[in-house]
Amino acid sequence: MMRFLVFIFAVFSILHMQGQTIQVLEATSLLPVDKVLIYNENKSHFMFTDKNGKVDISKFSEKDILSFKHISFIEKDILKSEIANQNNKIYLRDASEKLEEVVLSVSRSEEKRARIAKHIEVITQHKIALQSPQTSADLLALTPGVKVQKTQFGGGSPVLRGMESNRVLLVVDGVRMNNAIYRKGHIQNSITVSPNLLARTEVLFGPSSIIYGSDALGGVIHYYTKKPLISEKDLFTSSLFSRYSSVNNEISANYTAEYSTQKWASLTGISVSKFGDLKMGKNRSHGFDDWGLVPYYSENTSDFYEENPTENSNKNVQRNTGYNQIDLLQKFLIPITTNTEISFNFQYSNSTNINRFDKLNEYDEGSLKYAEWYYGPQKRILASSQLALNPELKWLKDGQITLAYQDIYESRNERQFGSLNKYIRDENVKVTSLNGDFHVPLTKDDKRILSYGFETSYNKVSSDAIGEIVAVSEHDINGFSEEFIVQSRYPDGGSSYTNFALYSNYRFDHSKKGTLNVGIRYTSTLLMAKWIDDTFISLPEMEVSLSNSAISGTLGYAYKPTKNWQLNTVLSSGFRSPNIDDIGKIREKRGKVSIPNTALKPEHAYNAEIGVLRYSDDKKTRIGLNAYYMLLHNYIARDLYQFHGQDEILYDGELATTIANVNKGNAYVAGGTLSFRTALNKFFKINSSATYTKGKPYDSEEPLSSIPPLFGNAGISYTLKKWDFRFDFRFNARKKSSDYNFTEGIDNIEETPIINPDTINDVAKYYGTPSWQTFNLSTRYKLNSRATIHLHFDNLLDTHYKEFASGVSAPGRSISVSINAHF
Repeated sequence: MMRFLVFIFAVFSILHMQGQTIQVLEATSLLPVDKVLIYNENKSHFMFTDKNGKVDISKFSEKDILSFKHISFIEKDILKSEIANQNNKIYLRDASEKLEEVVLSVSRSEEKRARIAKHIEVITQHKIALQSPQTSADLLALTPGVKVQKTQFGGGSPVLRGMESNRVLLVVDGVRMNNAIYRKGHIQNSITVSPNLLARTEVLFGPSSIIYGSDALGGVIHYYTKKPLISEKDLFTSSLFSRYSSVNNEISANYTAEYSTQKWASLTGISVSKFGDLKMGKNRSHGFDDWGLVPYYSENTSDFYEENPTENSNKNVQRNTGYNQIDLLQKFLIPITTNTEISFNFQYSNSTNINRFDKLNEYDEGSLKYAEWYYGPQKRILASSQLALNPELKWLKDGQITLAYQDIYESRNERQFGSLNKYIRDENVKVTSLNGDFHVPLTKDDKRILSYGFETSYNKVSSDAIGEIVAVSEHDINGFSEEFIVQSRYPDGGSSYTNFALYSNYRFDHSKKGTLNVGIRYTSTLLMAKWIDDTFISLPEMEVSLSNSAISGTLGYAYKPTKNWQLNTVLSSGFRSPNIDDIGKIREKRGKVSIPNTALKPEHAYNAEIGVLRYSDDKKTRIGLNAYYMLLHNYIARDLYQFHGQDEILYDGELATTIANVNKGNAYVAGGTLSFRTALNKFFKINSSATYTKGKPYDSEEPLSSIPPLFGNAGISYTLKKWDFRFDFRFNARKKSSDYNFTEGIDNIEETPIINPDTINDVAKYYGTPSWQTFNLSTRYKLNSRATIHLHFDNLLDTHYKEFASGVSAPGRSISVSINAHF
């Protein structure tokens, strides 16, 4: 009997050694999960589950602790020998069930949230899939603490803590998107990264000049695109996403293919979107019957001529808001050694012409002013390579060096009704950058970590302008009959902007309860610009060279007195050096023309904030409060400006008031965000947030620009096996006209309802932004382990509203359906 038992045990052991196939399942639906990364502690072996969620883990030792990692699920660690006791099945919980993000990359290195004192919001790929936004700007608008302005539908200017445009830093895959012509008003560059190509997005609030440098006064928005992974076995996977939305007849499609081997990996992504004209809501609960309606529109295009405006058959359809866009992503990952790998990243984004909706709805003497006003195709090319190092040296544990090149093209084209003169202004920016970010532990237990790095970039700006008289034959435009001189937007002799910076950051876990972060950064900038043509504007100096430098710092402390409490305190400083747009732009808006001011100096920000996080019910519930006060010194603002002793100049054939960016004294921005999240059980989850912002100068009675009213959201979700349901409520308080800034023109008071048309007092003439609320419902059904269908019912009450400072009305009632399939 004993020999028989020994024999059986030996046979079992041999069979067990030959292979151990396990299956990874989703805990709720019990559907298999493919492409789950499995690795041991020293990462000597790693592999992926197949389309049935199965994988052979016999290569691992029985004593290995295996990690199961997937971007849509909570990472799980388990001893290999224990898996057999679970019938060789691993169950992963949905990432949305975890309220506390364990790892963040916002500081350009992985950190636990408990060690970070700053206010951070993380948008995972799982959240992106659930929200299914049309553009990345729409994705940001659904993020707590972020407000997005839209001049036209083909755009989206994020506002963080009352800061916008060149005061908010956009980053993609470690490369700054902000360039030398990011303006102070509103930008549309946030849409040049398709949400369907994103793996995650992180929003860091407040001055972040230590890691990211100039421009990060309001915060940082960091896009992380999808990336390929190395596999011990050759593996090919692909996914297809498609969506239709009724509110603008949107049709979008995205295809992603990934090929992984032991020696290299590749990921290819293609995203295409076609947006039609946007319909606004019909329910005018604000009481303004005509506000935002489009009674007339222009049918003119670059090859079609119509002498007069055309009556709109449906005034709720915002004509000239549609456009098309294509985004391409190609990445390669190549391990060089066990401690070194190199990756290559190519991104391309291009659009059709994007009409400037607010300009095409601007009236002059009772009739539409512009026959044409559009941005030319918005092109963005990024090519970068990143060397990731992990040498485990005394002075360098790990780090990365990123070399990048960007080529950005944009143009502005305009022609008025009653004129054949077309004004064309083209801008091109070429940016070369080099970043290095490194980390080294100062103690064996990693309680003291030193981070250090450098950043340098060179922006070369070309700005051209030409006037052309269109040749018309009935309704056809047959080229141009002749040319005329036009003032360029930026220096026509060329301009450049160079940046160099060094930084260091020290993190000290002095106990299990407290973490101290101290950082310092030195930044130096050099701006050079040259004007040649002085037909319209002759400057005192036609060639300028401006150099600036600054030291900024941060001090943060995260304290956890108990398991369920975290108290955060941050003191930080930031600065923004004037760029080409700040000192050298010439443009007109509503009778005011901006002219260069080469005497402009940097603006500085000094920030103090506190944060409180309260957890309960084994961290299933989290209440967060973050409050801040930011002092702006020498802040830059547009103001009336005399040019050669005159208040007006002739620009594009019209007399216009001169304004310029100037340095002011001191101002403040203060506010906070209150958030609540809870998982009532494995079926129900609730989340809500509210954000309040106030900003005023100390040297003026006029409020600061870009300060949004109180806004927030609340939602409840329900999950049952293959079904997910979510109900959302979004709200926005009123912003009175007395809270607007009129001088700069950024707040667009003209886009709000008129209540007293006969007065010349703008405060009495305009109502300001009315309050609004919307209700939204979405559902998701998992057809099987590889296909999911989404239904979204947005703005259920068909409410009409505009986001603060926006020129276009928000979407009305919409039904969208999308399907996501993995192969």
